[in-house]
Amino acid sequence: MTSAEIEQVLDSLAATPQRLALVSQKLPEAHLSTTGDPKNWSAGDILAHLRACADVWGKSILAMIAQDQPTLRYLSPRTWLKKTDYLGQDFHRSLQAFTEQRTTLLQTLRTLDRADWSRGATFTATVKGREQTILSYAQRIAAHEHEHCEQLYVLLNQRQGTEQ
Repeated sequence: MTSAEIEQVLDSLAATPQRLALVSQKLPEAHLSTTGDPKNWSAGDILAHLRACADVWGKSILAMIAQDQPTLRYLSPRTWLKKTDYLGQDFHRSLQAFTEQRTTLLQTLRTLDRADWSRGATFTATVKGREQTILSYAQRIAAHEHEHCEQLYVLLNQRQGTEQ
């Protein structure tokens, strides 16, 4: 792994809350909490999902930092989401909580030496013996969030187009 890879993932993780804030800043809560199509996620649903992923995957990263090669039981963010009230929260307040959580994770990740990014864990209750490192998990989070930010852009652009 290179310093450039680490910087790229840190930049991507830092960008997600900013992207969410930018796309949602001038929209009323009604645009953010509904889709007009019960088969699709609303902006609030997407954010709730991202928060659940950040909770679960962030906790795994912290375990990799704190422990030497831990064995961790994989927890699905969708399962975790059902145990939270994220789906019912106001979008902007939820975004603030997500932003604060991300800031804390980034502060922790920025203290790591380059070698620390290769610290890993074995995950059970998923693909048997799946190995991950801090870097691979951070990259996974960044890629996943990028996909959902793109989904959010499309959703909100469609909503604005139908309301004009």
